[in-house]
Amino acid sequence: MKIAFDVDVLAKQMSISDMVHQVADWGYKYIEQSPHPRINPFYKHPLFSRECEAEYKKALRETGVEISSFIVVYRWSGPTEEQRQHAVANWKKIIGIAVNMGVQVINTELSGDPNQQEICNGMWFKSMEELLPLFEKEGIRVEVQSHPYDFCELNNETCDMVKSFRSDNLGYVYSASHGFFYDQGKGDVRSMLKYAGDDLTHVLFADTWNQTKDCRYIVNPPWLNSRGKADYTIHQHNPVGEGEVDFAGIFETLREMDFANKICKVGGESIACVSLFGYPERMGVEAPRTREMIEKELLGR
Repeated sequence: MKIAFDVDVLAKQMSISDMVHQVADWGYKYIEQSPHPRINPFYKHPLFSRECEAEYKKALRETGVEISSFIVVYRWSGPTEEQRQHAVANWKKIIGIAVNMGVQVINTELSGDPNQQEICNGMWFKSMEELLPLFEKEGIRVEVQSHPYDFCELNNETCDMVKSFRSDNLGYVYSASHGFFYDQGKGDVRSMLKYAGDDLTHVLFADTWNQTKDCRYIVNPPWLNSRGKADYTIHQHNPVGEGEVDFAGIFETLREMDFANKICKVGGESIACVSLFGYPERMGVEAPRTREMIEKELLGR
């Protein structure tokens, strides 16, 4: 199992070289490269100039750190055909970048509109039919996660979408900080992880509060709190223990599933990624602490 750090919190405040060195200083061997304005920006076409690539590769050589995976967010679910076509073009470019960087895993979202579920569902399957042969040709494992404010927020339904292709090049990502959306507030982590089963290839670690509970989050004006998806969704990526996620249940179930020793047919080892956002002033403590927690709970160190 690869234990990676999502560098979103670092990419906003330092150079690529400093970012890689900081991850190494926190004791990580792997980076999960989330959307970065110079590499794989949200929704837009990938960039990654020669200079950017050279800086990144130099920092990786200096530290011994590796890229476990890219995260990309493209509108491959539309809702318009023009958006979908742009997203497919973005996918083709990022796959080329991943192959060039020796990265075999790409973590992504459905990236649709919750108010146009039928259209976005059809658009996603259309994109998958076009892109899956490319994933297979290039030996890329693409891992899909549900996300708050998406056309599908549910764990089991998204698992079924992934499983429907019966492809070793597709996996499922379970994000702990999205879990209360995944089963509409129950937070039954054991059931959700077991439902993903053999298709679970990637887990994101961060805490959050149950958004379905009264006044867990308060939005003004007050009527927004009950109007639904047309207005907003809210969640957090807090340090583990600063929310309501059942991490004891997550760790216990992952041990039962032998997740740490899982070797996928495509892309190699499973990935456990520390996905803490919003607390840059605390990362020097929280990043190593969470890595050590995962090592203890899943690797017995």
